[in-house]
Amino acid sequence: MRIEATLRALSDLTRLRIMRLLAHMELAVGELAQVLGQSQPRVSRHVRILCDAGLAERRKEGSWVFLRSAVAEGLAPPLGDAAARMLAVAEAEDSMFAARCAEDRRHLAAIRADRSAKAEAWFSRHAEEWDTLRLLHSPDEPVEAALAESLGVEAGASTLGNLLDVGTGTGRIAELLAPHADRVTALDRSPEMLQVARARLQKFPAGLVNLVQGDFLALPFDEAAFDTVLFHQVLHYAQEPGTVLAEAARVTKAGGTLAIVDFAAHDREELRERHAHARLGFSDEQMLALFSEAGFESSPAIALSGTPLTVKIWTARRTAAKGRTPQVTARGTISRP
Repeated sequence: MRIEATLRALSDLTRLRIMRLLAHMELAVGELAQVLGQSQPRVSRHVRILCDAGLAERRKEGSWVFLRSAVAEGLAPPLGDAAARMLAVAEAEDSMFAARCAEDRRHLAAIRADRSAKAEAWFSRHAEEWDTLRLLHSPDEPVEAALAESLGVEAGASTLGNLLDVGTGTGRIAELLAPHADRVTALDRSPEMLQVARARLQKFPAGLVNLVQGDFLALPFDEAAFDTVLFHQVLHYAQEPGTVLAEAARVTKAGGTLAIVDFAAHDREELRERHAHARLGFSDEQMLALFSEAGFESSPAIALSGTPLTVKIWTARRTAAKGRTPQVTARGTISRP
């Protein structure tokens, strides 16, 4: 990172305002333009300068471009960290700059409200479809409680490390587990679903939750990047679950945890057409084989019965090397009413 690029980025009040806004939350370029009261092309020019200086990062999500703070994400070099600290001090010491930043943050409330309104509209359009599916299995609350227990979540403790929520959907599970993780990456293929998740997760500090558009067949992350990887009601959409879990294994640290929440094997063929399910659930034997092939040691499954669908929670530990035959700790199932 060159000092000239950093000083150039810091030489404009609008860019200073953008940096302070991004310290609070990730924003689309259009949202930034709304807060700043400037045209989108003008804001895009400021964004380019900040990104060239390594102080911010762009991320494309469908037709939208989102901007996040490289400092909040832990991606900025020391010079960028120093610049962010300087701006925090400036806001505390410079009353005019502080007033401008406070006004900008007040405009963020409108952004948050707009995101929430769009999420509510999406739920309204899909309420019947979701309600029909929910009636087929056990309520969400017992499943979520059992998942937290199976992951060893403790109240007030950060036990999950760097967590990847694959197919985050509405962001509900990411919201549930974020207080127990050092960082949550919520991935989904659908830009529309990510908008819903963003509305739910915008209450968390910048840098704690990162939303990423991507596919579970080609996760856009480095090897061994995560301590915990989670698939919540996602794997039944996979035509080739083994390929998906091999990719999950690639990004899971040795000794890390993989958790899968999905349906036990069933015969509800209508779910293929009405809800695009590629798989009609999984048996314990299928899941055990998938874990073994991907290089995970399986733990006992948990079953939560519904009518007619049973939800299962399978957890496993990543072995040091893929392809090693795991020592299975148990083949049985722990049943819960």
